[in-house]
Amino acid sequence: MTFPSLGFSSQLTQGCVLSLQVTAKTAFLFILPQYNVSVPTADGEIVLYHYGLKDLVTILFYIFIAIILHAVVQEYALDKINRRLHLSKVKHSKFNESGQLVAFHLTSVAWCLYVIATEGYLSNPRSLWENYPHVHLPFQVKFFYLCQLAYWLHALPELYFQKVRKEEIPRQLQYISLYLVHIAGAYLLNLTRLGLILLLLQYVAEFFFHVARLFYFTDENNEKLFNAWAVVFVVSRLFTLTLSVLVIAFGLARVENQAFDPEKGNFNTLLFRMFVLLLVCFSQAWMMWRFIHFQLRRWREYRNEQSARKRAAAVAVHGKQQSKTVKRESGYHENGVVKAENGTSPRTKKLKSP
Repeated sequence: MTFPSLGFSSQLTQGCVLSLQVTAKTAFLFILPQYNVSVPTADGEIVLYHYGLKDLVTILFYIFIAIILHAVVQEYALDKINRRLHLSKVKHSKFNESGQLVAFHLTSVAWCLYVIATEGYLSNPRSLWENYPHVHLPFQVKFFYLCQLAYWLHALPELYFQKVRKEEIPRQLQYISLYLVHIAGAYLLNLTRLGLILLLLQYVAEFFFHVARLFYFTDENNEKLFNAWAVVFVVSRLFTLTLSVLVIAFGLARVENQAFDPEKGNFNTLLFRMFVLLLVCFSQAWMMWRFIHFQLRRWREYRNEQSARKRAAAVAVHGKQQSKTVKRESGYHENGVVKAENGTSPRTKKLKSP
């Protein structure tokens, strides 16, 4: 006896399994980094990754994730604080910008520190240039770069979603473009190890700046954190330039494999090193110029505020002195005798006895 229904159910089960496998493969294309390679080591095999066009699909998926997280932070944290502070439209926009970047920079600093510590880049600085090109990346390094690119790409449509003022759009486009160029450059030119440390230095300085700006919006007299940010900013610029020159000008210049071979990911030539150093120096000089301009503007505002306070104090003291003089001399003088306002003498008259 045959059971046709059992044959149909088995075919249906096989079809469901195949569809699930196809769906899982498609989902992994969006969720997980692609281009994994098994590399033999002394302890066995490890799985490493390199970049390719499929990374664009993963970046697109995490752009939508970043938009969702942006909305969650805005709805459940920043909007509630804004309702209590009653900020103006200009301060409201800047407060939202700094609030979002504080959350992002704090997360990125913690994540970047973890990656650098676990990969041993700080304990062994020579690893920043040895065995270049660093084509094969650990999972956490590649995933970090994909998420960073996704975040800064998501910031472009957020300019429309957040209804940013037209005056603020060029400024925000400048630093978004700088982040994208530097992160994508480090990722595509196989300078990911150096890029991690430079990003850490930059994010620490930016975290202090946006925290200081948040406290300033809550209380305009609270400007001490800007001084702490100024110190961190200058130190991070010095470390960035020093480390870039050390790795690119000295480290990569001594690597044996110096040839231009894009198929193998090797760009270590004199022209390449000069281009990267010029790009880093130009970006650092531009940020220092913006920093000096910002400090000069703060200094002018402080001087104007102090002079206005001094003038107001002088006017108040002068007004008090005039009021005391008026009270002391309620009448006027005539031939050396104080007269009252009605022309009579202020002295009391003696009454004649009847």
